Amino acid sequence: MFAARTADVDVRESLLARLADARAQTDALLDVVRPDSLYERPIAERHRIVFYLGHLEAFDWNLLRERLLNLKTFQPEFDRLFAFGIDPVDGALPADQPADWPSLAEIHRYISRVRTSLDDGLATAFSFGADPKVEPEDFPASVLLNVAIEHRLMHAETLASMIHRLPLERKHPEPVAPALVARPIVPAMLEIPAGSVTLGLLRGDRSRFGWDNEYEAHHANVPAFAIDQYKVSNGQYLEFVAAGGYENRAFWREDDWNWITENGISHPAFWKRIGNRWYFRAMFDELPLPLEWPVYVSHAEASAFARWVGKSLPTEAQWQRAAYGTPQGSERIYPWGTEAPGRAHGNFDFQSWDPAPLNAFPENRSGFGVAGMLGNGWEWTASVFGPFSGFEPFAFYPGYSANFFDGEHNVAKGGSARTAACLLRRSFRNWFQPHYPYIYAGFRCVSQ
Repeated sequence: MFAARTADVDVRESLLARLADARAQTDALLDVVRPDSLYERPIAERHRIVFYLGHLEAFDWNLLRERLLNLKTFQPEFDRLFAFGIDPVDGALPADQPADWPSLAEIHRYISRVRTSLDDGLATAFSFGADPKVEPEDFPASVLLNVAIEHRLMHAETLASMIHRLPLERKHPEPVAPALVARPIVPAMLEIPAGSVTLGLLRGDRSRFGWDNEYEAHHANVPAFAIDQYKVSNGQYLEFVAAGGYENRAFWREDDWNWITENGISHPAFWKRIGNRWYFRAMFDELPLPLEWPVYVSHAEASAFARWVGKSLPTEAQWQRAAYGTPQGSERIYPWGTEAPGRAHGNFDFQSWDPAPLNAFPENRSGFGVAGMLGNGWEWTASVFGPFSGFEPFAFYPGYSANFFDGEHNVAKGGSARTAACLLRRSFRNWFQPHYPYIYAGFRCVSQ
């Protein structure tokens, strides 16, 4: 009993340390923005940056204060103001003005008081001699803390993509790692034999955290298919642009064609044309378009390219099999094996602000030889985001996934340079609307 209780305390201390690390990550990210630019809205469909400054703390406070710590609110109007973000949707855009938001001084006072109250409460509740009844059976403390940690880390990526859109002069430049050597790539497709794949997590496995949409674990049979060895590169996508891909309605679904024509979209959002040359909008610079980097595009644009080359996007099950399956029929924890994600395995966990060449990480290969399936850009799938059989929403966060089971979001798998290592687990599912072009998402194609 003593050993079990000690282990429980160790787990909680580890979670509190991870929460502190996640706070440091988002604090450092927001420090990139010049103070006079925090009220900017770099993406029209999103809140102003200042919202996220308060949202990260309000979320933790609203999640933990009553359920876990029995604390009283002290500024309920801020709890409500910063409670919920905006899902980027086609249609009406937010119309609030900077003057509609509190001052930075007021927000920082709120942040400071929330953090102090939470930290003091958690330190007391999770001390060795604390009353175990502090942990409600239907939402254990470990689950709530993992939700707080991963929610913050997911916003660290969302915020990075927003800050990416700010003009360069509105950001404090950060050191950028030297560019990795780009070796020539010969595009190829690899044959993946028919086989079974495991999707999701076992609900009874308390050793792993998962969001509600990751349950319930099940097997799917996947017929044989072929998949691109590498993500589609900027160089490959440039051929589509040069061939008039954005001008040919045949490659676009009706809704997608209406989107690009009504918004005057003629190239990826991360590209910029100056004279006759294409450039890439990096976080802190504009670079001559790196042809060996993965292209970042919306689902609509990825689908159009796939039609142009006579292929399609992979389903979630196909992507999963190519990433984690093996010729022997077993499944790996990570594409490369069992070793935890490290710097040699790929471009993820905040180690870079921008993409890397597609073949920069030779260890990041699946059992079938498919390269770069974790990091360096999420990968679009053809699968519409929806519940697995046996889905149960979190009682304390019922809308996290269920609000997006609307047939208007597609599953993305893998991860980007700004994806935290804990989100690289096999079962994690991301999702976005097809006309949202600002995320760090690329794709690869399949053929049957």
